[in-house]
Amino acid sequence: MIRALLLALQLAVVTPDGPLTVRLGDRAVDIPVATRQGVQVVRADVLARALDARLQSEAGGRYTLRIGDVALGFTEQVPFVRRGGEALPLASAPFVADGRLFLPLQVVSEVVPRLVETLAYDAAARELRRVAPGAGAVAAAATATVAPASAARDDGATPVLRVSRPAPAPGRAAPRTVIVDAGHGGPDNGMRGPLRGGPQIREKDITLAVARRYADVLKARGLRVVMTRTTDTLIALADRGRIANRERGDLFVSIHVNAANPRWQNAGGARGYETYFLADAKTEDARRVAEMENASERFESVAETSRGDPLRFIVTDMQQNEHLRESSELAALVQRYLGRVNDGPSRGVKQAGFKVLVTAFMPAVLVELGFGTNATDAAMLHDGAKQQRMAEVLADATEEYLRRLEPKGSALPE
Repeated sequence: MIRALLLALQLAVVTPDGPLTVRLGDRAVDIPVATRQGVQVVRADVLARALDARLQSEAGGRYTLRIGDVALGFTEQVPFVRRGGEALPLASAPFVADGRLFLPLQVVSEVVPRLVETLAYDAAARELRRVAPGAGAVAAAATATVAPASAARDDGATPVLRVSRPAPAPGRAAPRTVIVDAGHGGPDNGMRGPLRGGPQIREKDITLAVARRYADVLKARGLRVVMTRTTDTLIALADRGRIANRERGDLFVSIHVNAANPRWQNAGGARGYETYFLADAKTEDARRVAEMENASERFESVAETSRGDPLRFIVTDMQQNEHLRESSELAALVQRYLGRVNDGPSRGVKQAGFKVLVTAFMPAVLVELGFGTNATDAAMLHDGAKQQRMAEVLADATEEYLRRLEPKGSALPE
């Protein structure tokens, strides 16, 4: 009975759809396509066989698909594909059902043609085919049909969601505004730590110190900066996003310090850094972090007036989704650059429903610089030189992200 119920649930999750074709010269193989929650997916092992590729399963829900000399890394429930040290965002996360890894169709139609120069995707024929070396990206660009939620590309490599912006005046670069949000403040101390040993820290102090340094570095590089708070004061979570919108920010970065779940076996030993963008939480730990940071609402006395308004909810959801892919790319860059400062483990890019990000209608991320509950991380976070270095790498990630958005022929301020 239980086996039958599980099988029924799996069939409800993944339903059959029409096939696509992989054509390597005279050899053609049909690949079944399925639909899960409105997203078309393919089985990774079937795709690998059709491409004469190799699919490797690794620890921690990781997989590597090797197509010739190109290695693509996937992680279950993580909406990114890894190539070398880069993480490229996907429209939906890979998942495992009935012991098989499923990938979004986007991997076949967009990612593989962009990264493997001998392959191109013909959307009209629904066919991935071998082409002459160097012609893959050109052929893919000429034939691909891009859905509204798909991303345009500025260099043929990294998916980026393009958002319409007013054209700059002739001869003038478009102004770029970065919203820097120091988490917590006032009566809301945030986390305290570490659990044992080391200097005692409060999250609100660390976030403000790093945010100020980050803002100073950005200003020195010619960018406009707006801080949601510059002193030890409480700013409502919803108001932080409103400040960002009022100031017409190009991106929003919220700075925080993580804390271990006290129920963990070795809570004091948890270390590392992670970056979030706004979406439904995919793991229990992501939900835990979101609940911890959202707890600041208990210090706020004014209720959201738009709560319960169906029209407002729909409009808000549309505005947030417009920037989902941009936010995921920004998060990937921030996560990569933070590894230059924090020598703890990279806990990856994650997604969760942070209320501080909900009202910011622009690319927005929340970064957890380290675990204040860990003595080593707490000492790093307390150190002024390390705070400055964290500010600098955050600025580096910000600048790289903004450069990717620049149209050809324009440049950021020198």
